Amino acid sequence: MAKPGIAAQVYSVREAAEKDFAKTMAALRECGYEGVELAGLYGLKPEEVRDCLKEQGLTAVSAHVGLDLFLEDMEGTVSAYHTIGCSYIGIPWLPKERHYGGEKFEETCGFLKKLSAACAERGMTLLYHNHNFEFEKTEKGTYLLDEFFDAFDEREMQTEQDTCWVNVGGEDPVAYLKQYAGRCPVVHVKDFRRTDGQVELVALGQGEQDVPAIARAAVECGAGWLIVEQDDHPYGEPMENMRISCRCLKEIQL
Repeated sequence: MAKPGIAAQVYSVREAAEKDFAKTMAALRECGYEGVELAGLYGLKPEEVRDCLKEQGLTAVSAHVGLDLFLEDMEGTVSAYHTIGCSYIGIPWLPKERHYGGEKFEETCGFLKKLSAACAERGMTLLYHNHNFEFEKTEKGTYLLDEFFDAFDEREMQTEQDTCWVNVGGEDPVAYLKQYAGRCPVVHVKDFRRTDGQVELVALGQGEQDVPAIARAAVECGAGWLIVEQDDHPYGEPMENMRISCRCLKEIQL
């Protein structure tokens, strides 16, 4: 079983990336990351992002790209991330009206199938990244998220499970990864703690997630990349938290 790569979701250090993208990429590489998942281009051209990542020795694993950008210009947007060298395109979220039971569900599924085909033509794979609201139950007793994935062939849509939000949504991250074994090439490893009923994101190993169990399950289920994402940093500085998280993953026997 191949050891997975460890990548950083650039959204975790977005303020630094906006000020100096190249310096931020160098800092992530120094932390020990092997790749990144983009969240925007920070005012740069695709070729500039590609060259910067290559210079730092970072793999352009994937990118979170909002649906609106594809609705405006599907071919141009897909081509931009192909130029950068991304293997995966992740839809970061969809509003409830575009999920099962919503008025735009069928329309959305139809468009995403076309988008998936456009990605596949360029050797890329389409993913969907969940939050916790998709674990609301439908009238059938199923989850919105499961109904969404059931609407696609596995070749059309793969999962990008955010294991924090899986947990907050009420599911066991390990069990949920196993439910989608073979369909989870990229997994978000994220830790959190609950304080007065509120979810606070923390560096890996500092919260209530069983990070070693999640990381091992991800690998067993086919993940080639583990991605660290910390949306905000109520404790500590962003880059230092990313350093702690990377070290935590590297210390796990995978």
